[in-house]
Amino acid sequence: MVVYPLRLATMFHNSIILQSLLIWGTSLLMGGHPALVSFAISCLSIILMWIFSICLPVVVAFALPYMCPFPIPYVANPWLTIGLFGSPALLGAFIGQHIGFILLKRHLRRVHSKAKTGITPSMIENVTDLEAERWIFKSGFVQWLIALILGTYFKVGSSYIALIWLVSPAFAYGFLEATLSPVRLPKQLKVVTLVVGLVAPVVSSAGLAVRMADVIVGSIVRIDRNPGGLPDWLGNVIVSVAIAVVVCSTFVYLLSYIHISGDKRILGLLLSLSFGLSIALASSGIVPAFTEDVARSVNVVHVVDTTGVHGGHIEPVSYISLFSNTPGKLTNELVDLGGEEFSCGRNMTTDLVTFTVKYGCWSYKESSTGWSRSEVPVLLVESDSVIGGARQTVVSVDTKSSTRWTLGINKDGIDDFTVQVDSEKIVLPGDKSEIDGWHTIQFAGGKNSPTKFQLTLYWSSSKPSEREAKQAADAPLLVKLRTDVNRVTPQVARVVEKLPRWCTPFGKSTSPYTLAFLTALRVDI
Repeated sequence: MVVYPLRLATMFHNSIILQSLLIWGTSLLMGGHPALVSFAISCLSIILMWIFSICLPVVVAFALPYMCPFPIPYVANPWLTIGLFGSPALLGAFIGQHIGFILLKRHLRRVHSKAKTGITPSMIENVTDLEAERWIFKSGFVQWLIALILGTYFKVGSSYIALIWLVSPAFAYGFLEATLSPVRLPKQLKVVTLVVGLVAPVVSSAGLAVRMADVIVGSIVRIDRNPGGLPDWLGNVIVSVAIAVVVCSTFVYLLSYIHISGDKRILGLLLSLSFGLSIALASSGIVPAFTEDVARSVNVVHVVDTTGVHGGHIEPVSYISLFSNTPGKLTNELVDLGGEEFSCGRNMTTDLVTFTVKYGCWSYKESSTGWSRSEVPVLLVESDSVIGGARQTVVSVDTKSSTRWTLGINKDGIDDFTVQVDSEKIVLPGDKSEIDGWHTIQFAGGKNSPTKFQLTLYWSSSKPSEREAKQAADAPLLVKLRTDVNRVTPQVARVVEKLPRWCTPFGKSTSPYTLAFLTALRVDI
């Protein structure tokens, strides 16, 4: 990390930007119309490079969930992303840049043919190759100049990276490659120019790129707040785009050396082999997606659901719920759970107040034991009256033996609320935040924490809008409660024991314990 005052950084960056614009403006002014067209085509090559570099790995990202046992097959082995996404990204970058190179050659060939300088056709072909190569190399300066301008304007702290990637190659090119006389014919770019120009940028940013890849791969395994709520390919798309950005940013100078060399086919072959090998390793399971050290997070919860109970005439529904925040189905896990009678699908939806399981597996096998009715929480309406033209509802909340609970309140119909224990208010009236129309309270206490609370609801006096009415029809719950009991029932213990070794029980701060009770009050109380 490089640290220096913002004022100094802004002054220094602005100085570099102005000098760069002055140099570019002078050179284009001296070059005239042909130079302006060449500059425009070289900028087009940058745009094409980015388009192709992003498109190819994104296609792979969409295809991976259908080709591999898991949608994200590189969690335990992040180096697989080099072959799965890095190779297509680099190939796409080269293809896009090469299209710009071909367009540049056509333009430069036409310019030299009209100039009638006495150069033979064979020499014209050679000169156009060399000039096009130089324009492609210099287009990298434009790319990083734009990045530096944007970073300086928005005061991005890491703008120094763009500064290094602009200044170091530009100085190397100026000292080793600059053609001071317009009469002098261009020469092929020297390898030493690339080496000298990229030493400082690579050293300064290589660690950041590796660290960024680790952070992204580590984040996508828990990107899904509601298990099953996001498409399986989303995490792959994020990783592929991030890798394409790194490839386009760092390989823009190197790729310019390949267009007139004989290494184009070798590069394409090597990248294709790398991609094919990575796909084979990932799809066959030779390189596993998860291991004992880097396991897939799986939640196993014994759920007792009383949200459908009315008047005590229906028994609570109890089942074992299996779900994962890591994208992908639970097909492979069920191979070891064959005798537990699990059924999976997107119809196995469970509202756990803090989040909703939109894809999971349920098993009713022996689920009616391991808990008692005395542990089921109670939401009881004590009073429902109109005071001063405003409706107020008082609800008693009894969490029974649980001292860890989560309460959700529907804000579409409720303006405000308070929560009190005995005569002490622990949630005061005032503005309350909401997410998707719900305000959520999480409570976790010690052994002697209270388990009985009084919830006072202040209804909205305004007429609900059409949107609110529709939401109320879709989710007609006024209050929903989840209580957690830190106890492993025999059914949960059996399922956890049978899980594959590359699975591990895992819960976030919003996740339930292994035994959870659900209850609710409806809007039409």
